[in-house]
Amino acid sequence: MTNLSVNINKVATIRNARGGNMPDLLKVAADCESFGVQGITVHPRPDERHVRYADVYALKPLVKTEFNIEGYPSDSFVDLVVKVKPTQVTLVPDAPDAITSNAGWDVKNHFDRLSELVDIFREKGIRTSLFIGTDAEQIEWAAKTGTDRVELYTEPYATLYSTGKEQAVAPFVEAARVAKNLGMGVNAGHDLSLENLAWFSRHIPFLEEVSIGHALICDALYYGLEKTISLYKACLEVKK
Repeated sequence: MTNLSVNINKVATIRNARGGNMPDLLKVAADCESFGVQGITVHPRPDERHVRYADVYALKPLVKTEFNIEGYPSDSFVDLVVKVKPTQVTLVPDAPDAITSNAGWDVKNHFDRLSELVDIFREKGIRTSLFIGTDAEQIEWAAKTGTDRVELYTEPYATLYSTGKEQAVAPFVEAARVAKNLGMGVNAGHDLSLENLAWFSRHIPFLEEVSIGHALICDALYYGLEKTISLYKACLEVKK
């Protein structure tokens, strides 16, 4: 079964809109785990407009499942990850002012730095994943860095799903096979939802983990958090 990691950034966004501690980010993380998720994801950005660095430190001793910190590898981010030592770090090529992730790494042109980072995190016992598109050459360069996994950037799939789901998923099927053949694990994330997740999960081989935040938190407004998590987990239990 594919693991579900819930990105709780949007919960922090709501909290930050009014100040104070409502909703309580730490309680939401604990509730997600009690409702059966296999991981918690956070994406702290330099302006701390949602998850703050202090949140990451506070979450570390509380998260009992896999803890995934994702973000652009600035010096401050790398220092945070090394100190917190999460289960996994997912490196994304976001500019500091990006609203959300909108592309995978050009690994070939950032090879030296990414390789260096993989070595740093491996030395600390942290699994590394690179956020990446479906281009086979870039996946091959990712493998050369020594990264443990890649996270496939799935917005192109989500965009095309409603007009042709077979064509939408095909590049991701091939990308997952390439990554697996090169010895890397396969994660996926971005714009996955109750509408498109089951089809994706059914067709992508070797899919170890999906990270979902925005859609899941939006759905929780209607269904409640516990019911929403059960619906997403059901999408990941479909037979391949």
